[in-house]
Amino acid sequence: MLHALAFRLASLLLTLFVISVAIFVVLEVLPGDPAAIMLGTSSQPDTLAALRSRMGLDQPAILRYFTWIGGIFVGNFGTSYSYGVPVAELIRDRLTVTVPLTLMAITLSLSVALPLGVFSAARQRGLTDAFATFYSQVGIAVPNFWLGLLLILLFALTLGWFPAGGFRGWSAGFFPAVQALVLPAIALAIPQSAILTRVTRSAVLDVMNEEFVRTARAKGVTRNRALWRHVVPNALVPVVTILGLQISVLLAGAVIVENVFSLPGMGRLAFQALAQRDLIVIKNVVLFFATIVIVVNLIVDAVYLVLDPRLRANA
Repeated sequence: MLHALAFRLASLLLTLFVISVAIFVVLEVLPGDPAAIMLGTSSQPDTLAALRSRMGLDQPAILRYFTWIGGIFVGNFGTSYSYGVPVAELIRDRLTVTVPLTLMAITLSLSVALPLGVFSAARQRGLTDAFATFYSQVGIAVPNFWLGLLLILLFALTLGWFPAGGFRGWSAGFFPAVQALVLPAIALAIPQSAILTRVTRSAVLDVMNEEFVRTARAKGVTRNRALWRHVVPNALVPVVTILGLQISVLLAGAVIVENVFSLPGMGRLAFQALAQRDLIVIKNVVLFFATIVIVVNLIVDAVYLVLDPRLRANA
């Protein structure tokens, strides 16, 4: 098991290296002057030369790459040209919004998808199953940004239960901060829970038809005990797979949803940096997102080894 995790960790580091090279090549090496992109076509030659020197573009590409990576290892992500503050400080401040938002969305998604998927499979062709099928189809079809607009219209503008947007910060109090994140978390969670409900239902139905479940039932194990003791644990492997993939989807969706709700999170930072051509921020934010996705995949692989003894035996 440790050998398998060590191999996956080595693969993670290699993948991160390849991604960092790709990001650097796309933003700084391919044809096109990054300084000219940031300043625009009307920039003066002396201003352009000063910015090129400040960005280190007058140095060899290989030296610029290792300067960037070396700075990341010591916590120096560079300084934003648009905000004039260290990128590490920007990321740290924005994570106080994005991390709670993502955790709330995942919690809501699991709270809806797992019970609904299990009960719809256990009561196949019943009312619960019909509702789960309808919910899955509608949830997958509705874009999260459009769902966010509907939530603002109903719960913020009409009922006044939640703010329509903005985030006053955790210093304003725990309840106001959570209240500002509820609607965007729901907008992120519903499409993901719809997918997870369908996957959970299919996985539970597949396991229910296995020989070991029928054997347990033949030995007198009750239907509910067989469901929760034998079926659900064995059905969790594909569910964990989809849950791991949903982390990257939530991060991508946060770029749009955070702009819909005017939340100062990582997604909004990425959008603003792209609009302002702040390449040093774009580089670090994209690498940060890639690191999160790869680390989550490593965690999913570790969970596989815990859930499935056959994988531990082959590791």
